[in-house]
Amino acid sequence: MVVDEKYDGVRLEKEMTQEFIDDMIERFKNGKKIHRKYAFQIIKAVKDLVYAEPTMVEVGVKEGTRLTVCGDTHGQFFDLLEIFRLNGYPSDTHAYLFNGDFVDRGSWSTEIALLLYAYKWLRPNGIFLNRGNHETDDMNKVYGFEGECKAKYNETVFKVFSESFSALPLATLIGNKYLVLHGGLFSDDNTTLDDIRKLNRHNQRQPGQQGLMMEMLWTDPQTAPGRGPSKRGVGLQFGPDVTKRFCEKNGLEAIIRSHEVRMEGYEVEHDGRCITVFSAPKYCDTTENKGAFIKIGPELKLEYQVFEAVPHPDIKPMVSDISLS
Repeated sequence: MVVDEKYDGVRLEKEMTQEFIDDMIERFKNGKKIHRKYAFQIIKAVKDLVYAEPTMVEVGVKEGTRLTVCGDTHGQFFDLLEIFRLNGYPSDTHAYLFNGDFVDRGSWSTEIALLLYAYKWLRPNGIFLNRGNHETDDMNKVYGFEGECKAKYNETVFKVFSESFSALPLATLIGNKYLVLHGGLFSDDNTTLDDIRKLNRHNQRQPGQQGLMMEMLWTDPQTAPGRGPSKRGVGLQFGPDVTKRFCEKNGLEAIIRSHEVRMEGYEVEHDGRCITVFSAPKYCDTTENKGAFIKIGPELKLEYQVFEAVPHPDIKPMVSDISLS
């Protein structure tokens, strides 16, 4: 595939550059696309990177560095830029973890995915990406991403994105204290971090209706003890006793998850052991919620920062039904 001489953006050679990313951000802000060849290059490079990562990535926060955890961004590109404006862009001393659901619903899902992927390619240890329940084929068909890919690029771009989504890790363990995963905990009390480590996600491209991968992407907390049926029709709900047993058994301080809107952008539940962070403020332009992200330094203390939605071009969300995050 040849890039036409008329293409007015920065050229991408064999390696990602900050210059290309800066130009890409400006193009996306102005309603432009990058060349399809470059989209393919970015997705392929990142698919290879994340495929090689373990199912549960394990990271620390060294002296002089910090890590920021973000929840669902759901195609809200201008709010992602607001996070970076407020909190800084990924760098050698400031890593980000995006906890799934980059795409669907919002109108700039390809822009978010390509920007996060471009940073992942430039700084493999500066951005970590967990898979969410929306990095899946069935959700992308219904909630906008497949259609957006076809409209802005083509069907093949969607297919390579789909392959890259199925390669994403499912969880990140921070400093052996916090397990970060998109949905939540499990139907079986005997599940351990080792079970996550041993899970071969490459044998199962889509999460299906049961099993560890589905539960990691789909489950939700509840206030009542025990477990209950999910309001979503897939997965389950888990109570504070379930979270307590899991954390104690695995030597964790808390789990950090996303997957649900929280009006203040985050919520601490289950006696401090279950933290929800959601980073798409004014979700789908229909909910008056704030967004939030979590800042973690070398002491592994959690600092919550709340932010408001910013204006964006008048393009309606791809899907305004927000009954499922």
